[in-house]
Amino acid sequence: MARFWLSVRAGSACATWCALSALSGLAYGQTPDISGTYWATEYRAKIQIAGGGELPLTAAGKEAYEKNVAGLKDGSIIDAARKYCVPDGVPRVLATPYPFAIFQVPPGQVTIIYELNHQIRVIAIDKPLPSEDELTTLPYYNGHSVGHFDGDTLVVETAGFNEKTFLDATGAPHTDELRTVERIRRISATELEDLITIHDPKYYTRDWQARFVYTLRDDVWLEGYVCGEPHRDLSSVVGVRRP
Repeated sequence: MARFWLSVRAGSACATWCALSALSGLAYGQTPDISGTYWATEYRAKIQIAGGGELPLTAAGKEAYEKNVAGLKDGSIIDAARKYCVPDGVPRVLATPYPFAIFQVPPGQVTIIYELNHQIRVIAIDKPLPSEDELTTLPYYNGHSVGHFDGDTLVVETAGFNEKTFLDATGAPHTDELRTVERIRRISATELEDLITIHDPKYYTRDWQARFVYTLRDDVWLEGYVCGEPHRDLSSVVGVRRP
């Protein structure tokens, strides 16, 4: 897989940092605090492209998508994330209608725990991605993630995905060439934004983005989750299908 870099690497000039810190209230060199419990107020089964439009599928991508949609409908393809509680993969996990929590301890990593399927993402800070051999031979459902802080934003690069997940609940496809870059930041005192860029040249004609916004909910605690059993009340999340 070709090396994929969309993000601006660490080491920006102080002038850039100072401009950002004036807006965020951070001192130069201080790590932003994005920890907390967050919950989306809206759920959509189909991923929405930032700026609108349809998924920019290649011919192979369109064929794979149509096969997934038909298979999910007639039962010949199983949505393993919902039936067996395997991880959703990225970016589908970002669309969860359940809360999740971000922890910035210990130093050197950011950990995200999702109530849905009890998924755990560990993001190594200021570390390189594993080698291409490791990404190829040890693929993960949610990929391998590394990150760095660019001003008030956590930039997360993820690669090394297996091909057992969908990009969304409708069956949007991806290959093992999928790579993503997330830019995660507080956009207000009570809101978190995750802007993700999708790169998968086999199934998509160009890179594209999706945007997710969550509300800080430190009044909420993560609960247990078991496939097929009743869970917390999701009536506050617009778009969740009612039983």
